[in-house]
Amino acid sequence: MPYQETFIEFWEQVKESYQEGRFAKLTLAKTIGKPNLKNIFVRPLSSGKDLKVLVKLRYQSRDTEDEESELTLDEAFTFLKPYLKTHFWSVLLFTTTKDVTLKINKKGIGKITENAPTFQNVIIAESGF
Repeated sequence: MPYQETFIEFWEQVKESYQEGRFAKLTLAKTIGKPNLKNIFVRPLSSGKDLKVLVKLRYQSRDTEDEESELTLDEAFTFLKPYLKTHFWSVLLFTTTKDVTLKINKKGIGKITENAPTFQNVIIAESGF
């Protein structure tokens, strides 16, 4: 299945885990080439019913400061989508019940796999704003 469709299916699991209080962290990893952007992390924020997350861009270079944005889950989906297959080959969803990985191959095909959970608790991020 093309990675764009697989990412939509994957994101449904992200939303469901957030709504059920199981969402611990999301990470974009496996960079393509040698970019300055090392990872993108997404953590839950405690902000009522808006399903807000803290999106953090982490850079390789110490000269480049990490960037943080406070977004809704829908905004985070739109924000992260362009980074797939251009900057990162995989997205990892960590929940308290399972870890879900979306891997994209060089042909643009996405595959979702599930593993035992890495996190046992949800840690709410604190906004730097």
